[in-house]
Amino acid sequence: MLCATTAVAQELSDSLYHHFDEVEISASLKGTTTRYAPVTATTLSLRSLENRGVGSIKDISTLAPNFYQPDYGSSITSSIYVRGFGSRIDQPVLGLTIDNIPVMNKNAFDFDFYDIRRVELLRGPQGTLYGRNTSGGVMNITTLSPMVWQGLRAMVERSTINSYRASASYYAKPTEGFGYSLAVGYNHDGGHFTNHYNGTLCDDGDSASARLRLQGVKGLWRFDNTLTVGYTREGGYAYHHIQPQTGIVEEVAYNDPSSYERLNISEGFVASYTTPTLDLSTITSYQYLDDCMTLDQDFSTRSMFTMQQMQREHTLTQEVVVRNKERGLWQGITGAFLFGKWLDMSSPVTFKEDGINDLILGNINNGIHKEFPDSNMLFGTNEFVIESLFAIPTYGAALYHQSSVELGNWSIVAGLRLDYEYATMEYNSFASVPYRFDMTMPDFKEFRTEFKGRERQHFFEILPKLSAEYTTPIGDIYATISRGYKTGGYNTQIFSDILQSKMMTDMMADLGIELDSAQGATSYDTAEATKYKPETSWNFEIGAHLSPAEGLNLDGAIYWIECFDQQVTVLPKGKNTGRMMSNAARARSLGIEVSADYTLKGLNLRADYGYTNAKFREYDDGVQNYRGRFLPYAPQNTVALLASYTFTIQNETLKQVTLSADYRGIGDIYWNETNSLKQSYYSLLGAQIALRLNAVTLAVWGKNLLNTDYNTFYFKSVGEEFYSKGLPLQVGLRLSLNL
Repeated sequence: MLCATTAVAQELSDSLYHHFDEVEISASLKGTTTRYAPVTATTLSLRSLENRGVGSIKDISTLAPNFYQPDYGSSITSSIYVRGFGSRIDQPVLGLTIDNIPVMNKNAFDFDFYDIRRVELLRGPQGTLYGRNTSGGVMNITTLSPMVWQGLRAMVERSTINSYRASASYYAKPTEGFGYSLAVGYNHDGGHFTNHYNGTLCDDGDSASARLRLQGVKGLWRFDNTLTVGYTREGGYAYHHIQPQTGIVEEVAYNDPSSYERLNISEGFVASYTTPTLDLSTITSYQYLDDCMTLDQDFSTRSMFTMQQMQREHTLTQEVVVRNKERGLWQGITGAFLFGKWLDMSSPVTFKEDGINDLILGNINNGIHKEFPDSNMLFGTNEFVIESLFAIPTYGAALYHQSSVELGNWSIVAGLRLDYEYATMEYNSFASVPYRFDMTMPDFKEFRTEFKGRERQHFFEILPKLSAEYTTPIGDIYATISRGYKTGGYNTQIFSDILQSKMMTDMMADLGIELDSAQGATSYDTAEATKYKPETSWNFEIGAHLSPAEGLNLDGAIYWIECFDQQVTVLPKGKNTGRMMSNAARARSLGIEVSADYTLKGLNLRADYGYTNAKFREYDDGVQNYRGRFLPYAPQNTVALLASYTFTIQNETLKQVTLSADYRGIGDIYWNETNSLKQSYYSLLGAQIALRLNAVTLAVWGKNLLNTDYNTFYFKSVGEEFYSKGLPLQVGLRLSLNL
């Protein structure tokens, strides 16, 4: 009986990856994308994901040409850059769907990967079918399906710096028409960077998640319901201060606690009615996100100020898609999409002794001394809070259609989406502090400042797409024109600066003294300034998908993007606490993308290269004109090379040995609009040895084997400059089981 069980397990294990690679378990309801569609796409299978040790979306960075998601030190900072464009805060340039369910908040983008069957990254604007925030592309993630594979999977991994992760899942199909799966995962990161203020690791963390999936078939109907729960608690923000005179990068050292905590729940239900001629699908989801970010926002050992951002968001989405199935002259897909998001946010900023003296009293007293050299304003506290409360509901509706016409060797695709959004923001920012002017006030008096109101915005976008594709004996050549957009919104981070400025101005007004911006008053003094509009773009692309020889696939594209009303991150003048998004620029991006994949028996060679030349056409911040400068934060080059070979061994115990090595290259990355600072091109090496023993696979892996020192992020806070560094050398041992 034991031998029979082992034989069955071995048979399942042998067919596991091949089966997942060849069978489309959960095709996109908007049409299965293949290499031969008129779009630039990168697809990673289960085998590729697990062989490369991909544990999150950030690990996919550079594996797809011109796709870059750096690790900025926290799961909340899911900044993504595609083809030169991206965003440090607020709206992303990339859309994300998981099993056809759209993820509506970028704070939930960074999650632990396990049992991911397929990742499909479509680059270039995908707004016609996918809508908002897909100006750079869309990533479609598909998890394993109990309707296709049944069994038990488990994984445990231990790596350097006391880090480990584990997952376990069970897939069953008790009847021909019903299947279910339950998957759970846990990840502990021991941390890599020490906070030298207290000697503790500042970037350790834990995350856990569970996924319950129910699938069924009854007659012409197919049902798919997925419930996912995730929890994250982590440190982070290992930011190194830069000495402005020498450029020396100091060790991480800050005195106030910093952390990020997140609870997210997603419930998605997909029902599809299939006939020989059409597919009718309805996609319904509810998403809940509750998170809290705590920051020592000056990132120093001084008691300047801290910030918390607490969010609670409920989201409902509903989509209906109709697609004809006949393979003939014409194919079409038509859909409607509705969503509602209800966000409540609290963002208190706590000013401490050094912050009060430097940022508030220092500016006030500089103004007072012009009239009364020997008098000062005093506060009766060493700490006070500027509280900011927000209620931001957003509603959206869209109608879209895409048609494809076959004319011999030619295929013409035309699409159009009408997209509407309505967003309001109710805000209430307030603070209270005891103050005294020592020349005229013997006692402290409570001074209260309040800034409250309501703002509203409407966005309406028309998103067309047109492509032509020609089929040759060795592949397809295509050309595409498409329009994308990134939605507008509100700058909630700037409200503490507005209230701080209002407090200083009002206090000085009581004394009959005017405080100008040179003394610390921000120029953003109304809520109207906190609104920003959508960013739009036109993408022109020519590419090819070729298979000139057996086992060899070649993909390439040349693109040109024109971006209008570009959203750029703006820092208020002076030593301020917040940052904001502004439609301040126009830009263009030119680039190429090339991918080659060759497979011969046990050998697999893969190469991906992307080059982006992205520059401002117009951007003048009132101090300097940045026309012709490179866009910051996006790499100009991304390189990924992989070589692996699998030895098949005729042994009762050891079945296969796989050796693999990979190379990643990234850079240059400019850190500011003046292009005076940059991260030069750097290289990362990795390797893995995997031994498959029947149903068990044992792998030893290493990342950044040369321990390359590089920076992933640069920013300013309170006039000071900081770097975030990339992860050092890591090695690990992974044990996987498939039964």
